[in-house]
Order: sequence, then structure tokens, then C-alpha cells
Amino acid sequence: MTKTSTTTRPPVVAIVGHIDHGKSTLLDYIRKTNVVESEAGGITQHLSAYEAVRETPQGARTITFLDTPGHAAFAAMRSRGLSAADVAILVVSAEEGVKPQTIEAIKLIEEAGVPYVVALTKIDKEAANIERAKNSLLENGVYLEGLGGTVPFVGISSKTGVGIPELLDLILLAADIAELSSDDKAAATGLVIESHIESKRGASATLIIKNGSLHSGQFVVVDSALAPVRIMENFLGKPIREAHAGQPVRIVGFSSLPQVGGEFKTVANKKEAEALVAQHTAPVQKEAAQPHVAAEQTEGVPLVIPIIIKTDAAGTGDAVAHEIAKLTSSPRLQFRILVQGVGTVNEADVKRVGGSETPGIILGFNVKVDETARTLAERLGVTVATFDIIYRLAEWLAEEAERRRPRESVEESTGSAKILKIFSSAKRNVVLGGRVESGVLELGSEVHITRRDLDLGRGTIESLQSQKVTTKKVEAGSEFGAMIKTDASVAAGDHIESFTTVIK
Repeated sequence: MTKTSTTTRPPVVAIVGHIDHGKSTLLDYIRKTNVVESEAGGITQHLSAYEAVRETPQGARTITFLDTPGHAAFAAMRSRGLSAADVAILVVSAEEGVKPQTIEAIKLIEEAGVPYVVALTKIDKEAANIERAKNSLLENGVYLEGLGGTVPFVGISSKTGVGIPELLDLILLAADIAELSSDDKAAATGLVIESHIESKRGASATLIIKNGSLHSGQFVVVDSALAPVRIMENFLGKPIREAHAGQPVRIVGFSSLPQVGGEFKTVANKKEAEALVAQHTAPVQKEAAQPHVAAEQTEGVPLVIPIIIKTDAAGTGDAVAHEIAKLTSSPRLQFRILVQGVGTVNEADVKRVGGSETPGIILGFNVKVDETARTLAERLGVTVATFDIIYRLAEWLAEEAERRRPRESVEESTGSAKILKIFSSAKRNVVLGGRVESGVLELGSEVHITRRDLDLGRGTIESLQSQKVTTKKVEAGSEFGAMIKTDASVAAGDHIESFTTVIK
């Protein structure tokens, strides 16, 4: 029987909150680095894992941090980060208080069932108001310590470092209460928090070890993907030969791209790994549900645009799909995701969306485009657009949807009138008197002629008088005389309604 060696393991901590509330800046201070300035657009767009050390009277203790994006599009990443976490930090700006993604983060924390600490950030700012921020939390069901609840909180400044030592101590206290432990002798198990394809090294994945130890020479299996533990790196990208519970590691050399959010197992050799793989089948690329709306909703949609999503990391594709889903409500245009994949935009991608009557779109996020693919796209009329910031992708996509949306002619009423008297009717020219009931009648306008609910026909206002003076328009409440060119048989009591045709 295998002996066990139970030890206390470091906590895994997810940092969540609204965009620009200081998550990455807080982590920068803890790690004494400067990641924020290197982030495209100043926002975190990947789920990243880092280790930090807190010196305590009992000795140095390691904490693993998961930095999650705050942008609305990255909800799936935030959920994944919390599923891997033991403790969460809910970051709330002391300047702004609770915002939309704060509320979403609170719900995700509750669903994950992890203990959490509130960090009130930016307390060094002139506009900071800690009491107002605390009240906004109370209004949204977060009951802080000292205010009728049990959720610990601390005000911090990632610029000066005020409050950060206390925040780290609160995290370690929450971890101690949870009594986190691991069997160091066991084979490592845990979660895939991100995966991507590197041009020179192939498929790789970032893993969080939740139990056991991982050693060089073993094999890691995630469903149908397997990798020998030959290239294993820590969060700094440095090669290591073993890793333990609580640590984030990158494994390079997977047979296919591991599914983000998937659980990994470790076995001793390739034969055991292949036996586990045989139990699963998972494609490298995820076929998206088609279409995004129910079948009865797609009836009558005149234009469906196929889309392929290519991203640098598997989890990022969900964020792009989130932005596309927000633009699929038009009754005259529908986006349909064909493939959500990882890696360079290639010739096969272009052929897939370029073979239909309506050339499609390839959206690339932090990826390159093969020259052959670019040339073929130009020939087939396929639009290839690449981005490194999610909100710029969203803005471009909204503009593209508006540009491609099929137009239709819509008649808009500009005025209506009741015919009081017919003076003459000859050669399609009807001379009449009437009263404008609403809007404005204008010279040259087209009109509908109706009798009760019956449509008699159309006509054009050829001349217009008010109080026996020729005019270009007559407003509501005024009587008028007019000559209308029409084929309809018009009588007193009928109505005319002027309109303009608008392209929408």
C-alpha cells in the first residue's frame, strides 16, 4: 500500500472585480513587477497564474495568485479562475464602488462557494470614498465585518503599499481556516486554466496542481490530450523538474490542445497515458453550436455570415464568442460561428468561410495570418481582421454588422388630412379641399388615399394652397386646397396620408 504524506499546501487565490479597479496593479505590487504596462489596452486579457511569498513570524509562506480579466467579455475566464481557487479577492475601487462586473464577480464567488476578502483599492486617490464604497457593497448583499456581516475587508493602495500586508494576512488566515492540504506522495491532479499553441513548441497548457506532486518523466493526461513531462516551467518561465500542490506550471508538448477548465491526471508512463486517452475523444478545435438562435427564429433571416474565431489561447475564444453573441439579435442579419480554434489564421480557415455565397469573416485575437491565407482571402472576398484588445474587436464587429446588414425601405408617415370637398376631377388631377389632422402636408409629397380601412391608391401633391395663397406646406389644424395626381376615385370624407421612404 502506498504511503501518504499529508502536508499543508499554499492557497490558490483568484483576484476578481470590475475592469480598471486595480486587480493587475495590486498583483504587480505584490510581485514587484510591472505587468500592467505590458498588457494590451491596459487590461488583463488572459487568465494568468503567479506565485508570491509572504514573510510571517512562522516563516515564509507561498501564495498562488490567479489574475482574471475584468472586461465583461471574459466571464468564462473569471468563472474558471474561481473554480480553481481556494480563496478569492474581490477588488472594488474606493473611487467607484460596486460596478456591473463587481456584481457578476460576487455571483460567481457565491456559485464557486469559496471564502473571499474584499480589497478596497485606490484609497490614495483624491476621489476615494471608502464609506461610500462599503455602502455600495452592503446594498449588493456583501455584508462586511463590523457592518453586520462576516466578510473581511481592507483598504489598500497598490501605489504606496498601504494595506497590502494586512490583505495577505487575511488570505493566509482564510487558507488556515480551510485547512488546505495535499498528499505529496500522490500523483498530481488539478485543473487546466489556459492552453495555447506556440509556433515552435506546439500545444502547451498552464496547470494548477491541487493535490500531489508532478515530476519529470511522468505523463499528464487531459481527456484525449497527453504530454510527457519533459518541458515543465514555473510561472517565471524557468525550467523545473518537479512541482507541488498549489503551484502553477506550464507543460509543453501536448498531443492536442487541452480543454481549458478540464481536469488533468498524472501517470507514470506512456502506456498508462494512452489507456486514459482511449477513454475520451475531444477535438482540437471546438465546433460551435449552430446556429446561436433556435430554428424557428432563423426563419426569414436573409443573410447569415459565417465566422471563424482564431485566438492565441483557448480560453480567449469564449470572450470573442461573447462579443459576437451580443450582435446576433438583428432580424435581417445573423452571425454563425463555424469554428473556435487556436493558432495562426491559415488557408484552410479561409476556404471554410470563402466557399459560400456570402463570404465570411475570420476574427483573429493575438494571432498572425499566413501570407497564403491573406492572399486567398483577398481573392475569395473573405474579411480577415486581427486584434489584441477585446473592446476594439467588439467595436469593429459592431461596425461591420451595421455595414453588412441588409437594408429595407420603410415608409414613415409625415402627416394626415381629411378631405372635406371635391372641386373637380379630370385627367387624373383631383382638386380638393381638406383639413390637416396631424403632422404636415408638403408640396411634392407622396400620399396614401384611404376610405375607412380601405386603401384606394396613391397620389402626389402637385399644388398646395392655404387661405388662397400658394404654399409649400400646411400644418396640423389648418384647412387647405390641393391638386393631387392620382388614379383613385376620391370622395369627400376620405383621408390622405403623406409619407417619406426611408432606407433602414
